[in-house]
Amino acid sequence: MPPRKLAPARERIPKILAALDKSLPDARCVLQGSTPLELLVATILSAQCTDKLVNQVTPALFRKYRSAADYATAPLRELERDVGRVNFFRTKAKHIQAAARLLVARFGGVVPNRMEELLELPGVARKTANVILGNAFGVSCGIVVDTHVMRVSQRLALTTQHDREKIEQDLMALVPRQRWIRFGHQVILHGRTVCTARGPKCEACPLGAALCPSYRNV
Repeated sequence: MPPRKLAPARERIPKILAALDKSLPDARCVLQGSTPLELLVATILSAQCTDKLVNQVTPALFRKYRSAADYATAPLRELERDVGRVNFFRTKAKHIQAAARLLVARFGGVVPNRMEELLELPGVARKTANVILGNAFGVSCGIVVDTHVMRVSQRLALTTQHDREKIEQDLMALVPRQRWIRFGHQVILHGRTVCTARGPKCEACPLGAALCPSYRNV
């Protein structure tokens, strides 16, 4: 069945934001990391891997590697073993080490807080950069668009796009800038717990039929 027709996204978005605030007031980044460097490493590891598994791997990793220089100078095979439980661990170990070496060479071992500089780091795409900027620095440069945000925003008819960056642009045009970071956290958690890929729990959805054109139709 085709989605039901509702009011345009721009008219619905204030109520969507209010419903998310009410249902998920404490939504936050699930990845564990107390410094920008730790969050950078965690986000690189999280690609095509669950945050739960990454959070199981990183405590020992963060105790062993305290600085960008530690990652930069570690034997690659040893670093691979240290992250070996995550998917594509060899590629991710290479990215972490290459990013660390660039941090040391160009940024004094410090993770930069500018989008264009973060995107120079191996293993860092726009989604990863948004995670780091929003959670480590409180900087709103965009909205994190992962698979949950893609799915939920499409079901809510906030976008008709399928490309991550185009979806992000549509969402940034709808959501007030001061809400970008919180909105990303809320939609990710909503997608994990309610608007799941298979068997979405429409009856438990705080948005309901008045705000979601896909309600009970996916």
